Amino acid sequence: MESETLLHRARGGWITFPFIIATMGCLTFSSGLCANLFTFLRDEFHFEDTYAAKISNYVNGSITFIPIFAAIVADSFAGCFSVICFSSFISLLGVVQLLLSATVIHLRPPSCEKGSILCKQPTPLQAGLLYLGLTLLSIGNGGTRFTLASMGADQLDSTRHQGIFFNWFIFTIYIANFVSSTLMVYVEENRRWGWGWGFTIFTMANLIGLVVFLCGTKFYRFVKHTGSPFKSLACVIVAAILKKKMHLSPQTGDYHHDGDGFSSPTPFFKFLNRAALKSVEESSSSEIVSPWKLCTVQQVEDLKRLIKIVPIWFSGLILSIPLAVQMSFMIIQAKTMDNHITSHFKIPAATIQVCALIATCVTISVLDRLIFPLWVKLAPNRPPTPLQRIGIGHVFIILSSIVAALVEAKRLSLARSHGLSDQLNAVVPMSLLWLAPQLAILGVSEGFYFAGQATFCYQEFPASFKSTATAVVGLTIAGAFYSSNLIIDAVQRTTAWLPNNINKGRLDNVYWLCSGIGALNLVFFLVCASVYKYHKD
Repeated sequence: MESETLLHRARGGWITFPFIIATMGCLTFSSGLCANLFTFLRDEFHFEDTYAAKISNYVNGSITFIPIFAAIVADSFAGCFSVICFSSFISLLGVVQLLLSATVIHLRPPSCEKGSILCKQPTPLQAGLLYLGLTLLSIGNGGTRFTLASMGADQLDSTRHQGIFFNWFIFTIYIANFVSSTLMVYVEENRRWGWGWGFTIFTMANLIGLVVFLCGTKFYRFVKHTGSPFKSLACVIVAAILKKKMHLSPQTGDYHHDGDGFSSPTPFFKFLNRAALKSVEESSSSEIVSPWKLCTVQQVEDLKRLIKIVPIWFSGLILSIPLAVQMSFMIIQAKTMDNHITSHFKIPAATIQVCALIATCVTISVLDRLIFPLWVKLAPNRPPTPLQRIGIGHVFIILSSIVAALVEAKRLSLARSHGLSDQLNAVVPMSLLWLAPQLAILGVSEGFYFAGQATFCYQEFPASFKSTATAVVGLTIAGAFYSSNLIIDAVQRTTAWLPNNINKGRLDNVYWLCSGIGALNLVFFLVCASVYKYHKD
């Protein structure tokens, strides 16, 4: 027994870093087929631009929404390891199905000239198998992405090392996305290779990721779970309601502690304190009281910690909407712009998004290796906080939306001056590199915001919710993608800004709308951050 305990303590640490990071890199690279999903849906399945953009949004939203369910399963009973293994296998099945849809002639509509009225829509069977593959990919990738982040942080003991891990974890995600957005987009759109070769490479990457993760099994530290933490939250709410008529006591001894270390409940949301308040019968009884009638002070305070985080999380949801809107229309814009770098070399439209990926990677590297160490030396007693990083991310996303509006206004002006407004899919004589500045600023904002939010949630969530903590970051992005679809639908119903031919629309007004939303949200965030107090263990 003693040797097993020593072995458990010896597990974890930086030795697990290569396995988890390599797994994350391979699985993220595999899901990178979403980088050019819009083109695949439009060219191979003949969907209209707006509909293809919506499907891409739903897929990206699902990949970042499903982690919350995976986290609940991991935190409650299964653990991160089991969830990651199962999800990786499901993801593999999804990529294989998409590979079949791309290579088997009978599983996709017949080829046709782009924009031709003779193009046939997919049959119900073809569309059903396509959606099945996308669903499996979303479930599988969603179940691994942030669960891997929690498992990696569980291997380290200090918050400083955990912060470093999150920096490089997100850095790896963006590097993998960079490769899939450049090399793989080129492979997919090159006639010599095409979608079949591209999806084959994605399938192999998923398989390698699963194998690498399993190879590190003997080095991992496994966190033991004592039951669902979500049940304890429900118990607190139910117990507080049942005791709503009881008067709160100022005496520490009148509350149920169970060795949790709290002297007495805090005054914040003091209504919940009744859940830990012992009645006369409960104080005198030697029998175990139902957890639905009496909770510990620790359980009450855990729920309060989550309530305090909700406004910060909500501001992050609103923050991510401009990001999602820009990513939704970026490829559509790029398709209508000149993609020649030289007279003989041109880049695929989807590749322009690497500007954001590069900017994020550079930002994270500079922050981790230069700015933060320098900050600590100059102000050792006031290290940078996660909320400060998140706040800076807010500012850069607003700037990105403003630049996007100005660039789009110039593109529309050129389209009108050259008589291209009424021509569907007409290419405007304007280099798609004009999109690079807004995407670079967007990438800088992500470097500040997402790493800061992951660190904030992991440090501030109760100990029993660590997998859920990192999944909340994904939930933010998912909510943004779904909310952006609602905004797109609302704009289409009430204005003429987003016709199928964007050369005839006013996409710049949509970006100005996003800028306004971002500015109002920044004020809300600053108010929430100014009153928030970090938890001290």
